[in-house]
Amino acid sequence: MEWTTDVARGDWIRERLDDRLPASIHALVPRGFEAYARVLHPATRERPVGAAWPPEPVERHRAEWDAFSRAGHSLDSAAVTWAETADAFDSRVDPRGPWHELVGFDESHSGEQARDDAGWRYTEPEEGRLDAASLASIVRVLARFTGTGDDIVAGIWDGWGGVLGFMGSAPSRATLTLAGSPAGTDDDERRRHAEFLAQSIHDPFNSPFAKVSWQPGILSEEISRGPRLALPSRDHVLFRASLAEFAQPSWAALVPWADEVAEWTASPSLVWPADRAWVLATDVDLDSTLIAGSAALVDALRAAPALETVELPEGAALRP
Repeated sequence: MEWTTDVARGDWIRERLDDRLPASIHALVPRGFEAYARVLHPATRERPVGAAWPPEPVERHRAEWDAFSRAGHSLDSAAVTWAETADAFDSRVDPRGPWHELVGFDESHSGEQARDDAGWRYTEPEEGRLDAASLASIVRVLARFTGTGDDIVAGIWDGWGGVLGFMGSAPSRATLTLAGSPAGTDDDERRRHAEFLAQSIHDPFNSPFAKVSWQPGILSEEISRGPRLALPSRDHVLFRASLAEFAQPSWAALVPWADEVAEWTASPSLVWPADRAWVLATDVDLDSTLIAGSAALVDALRAAPALETVELPEGAALRP
């Protein structure tokens, strides 16, 4: 995989995107394809073994949560599909609807997590990022519907914190990430790390004369300062690649923008092959990934057992 400055390779996409309101899926994937798919990002759920969760919100039940934490209960945890979530909450999956409609409230606004009658507590799907295994599963389907799988373009959104360097006086997220401690470290290490972050985060109002300098990111300064594919909704840094490079979950540790912890690596925001047979888009604000292509491709995605995919008509608008 190599960085490319030839951002004109994406001009055809820009020409077929909508830049008007109200927004539809064509703010992200081009018009003019035979069919469109929405791959639903998996959620997760967990429950304590041999116990029940304390009541929420945590702030009003601190004593119960402290006691629960001290008890050291083990947790069952599993990925969960939207269909399984809908069954648990007696709701239904709407191809145009968001995940929070399945559980009846928006976790990001309420500060609480949905719970079902069986004691599972749900964490909403990750927005803007496909987990490594899901992307690999998608890619193995996409490879069957292009004649140029060895010549694709993978774009990464230029707004991911720490991926690109910038001129400023605060350290990039990459610097803070490298100083982080992995899961499972003891409380003293976590405390020291929190103190480091507190000292490292810059407050421009209290340091008005701080010197501005280049703050490095994961990608090089040359790439960080290089050209972008400017689309109506986002700008992207482009890389030439092959589908084979994303066909196994290990891609997350091998791409040029790989994070220190592979699970934190952003998935490509935009992918298409040289023959323009399809386009994949994962937007930072969506709990799903959009794919434009042939009807046969969409059928294959819907049939893939490792994926949860719904079909969308051209011009569809997703509800927030």
